[in-house]
Amino acid sequence: MDEEGFRKYLIKGGRSISAVNRCITFVAEFEDFLLGNQIGKGLEDAQGEDLIAFVLMLDASSKTKAKKYLWAIRYYYDFKGNGEIRDLAARMREERIDRKPFPLKEFRELDPEYIEKLTEKDINNVDQMLAAGWTVLGRKLLSESTGIPQATILEFVKLSDLARIPGVKGTRARLYYDAGLDTVETIARLEPEELREIVVDYVARSGFDGLPTLLAEAEFTVEKARNLPSIVEY
Repeated sequence: MDEEGFRKYLIKGGRSISAVNRCITFVAEFEDFLLGNQIGKGLEDAQGEDLIAFVLMLDASSKTKAKKYLWAIRYYYDFKGNGEIRDLAARMREERIDRKPFPLKEFRELDPEYIEKLTEKDINNVDQMLAAGWTVLGRKLLSESTGIPQATILEFVKLSDLARIPGVKGTRARLYYDAGLDTVETIARLEPEELREIVVDYVARSGFDGLPTLLAEAEFTVEKARNLPSIVEY
């Protein structure tokens, strides 16, 4: 680890001395994991699958909180300019933080007028959207009561369903939906390489304003999708 440079980077970013020391300790433990379990790899050689393996090991321990390690690892790879591992660490940490249900208004490319009509029915977030529209009948009744086309209601439901996958929220849910990966089940049936290939091709063809899925992220997304129960009726 470039401890001296990392320390300077953290201090420059306004971190306290105690936070700096904790961050270095957590990154050093990841480094020890790499050296001991990944045939002598160093931090600079780490790939997304190494981080996932480390986090799975931490998750297996009821006394260890993976999110504090992911917090530190994210900063280290931001310091080193490794966007792939930095972003993967950030997404995995987000999964482990208790948050309010994702607001519908934060999905990209949804009509604000429809958002307002759903709000009038006390449907403001993905949990409420799924509760109201997970069945065919529920979507039909919601369409009739709001004047929102059934196809648009289904779009809201599918985006909300995709948001059940950790790390898939506003931009990522829209990207997958527009690329034809519009259900959790569709993603779960793919291999990570297929998911990445589909998304990379779509971004190239469409000019989508967002980064295509990295392989390590695709592996994480497919794994999580496969562990989710099917809840939407089509």
